Amino acid sequence: MDKKNAMRAGAVAAGTTLMMLLMSSPALALTRDDGDDPGPGLNVLETLGLYVAAPIVLFLVIAGLTMVLDKSEKQA
Repeated sequence: MDKKNAMRAGAVAAGTTLMMLLMSSPALALTRDDGDDPGPGLNVLETLGLYVAAPIVLFLVIAGLTMVLDKSEKQA
């Protein structure tokens, strides 16, 4: 009985995913909308800084603050 329910759930999930993919329209990124005013693009350094360096720095700051402000007793 479990195998039958698992197959049915898998079929429903696959069917739902397939229908969503088929019914969704493309992004149409080349067509401008009314009021669309994109700014200038980012160069390589700005992109790497925003999407690579900034998250790493933010992670290190949070990890550092967590270690510094940790009030639990040290186990020796």
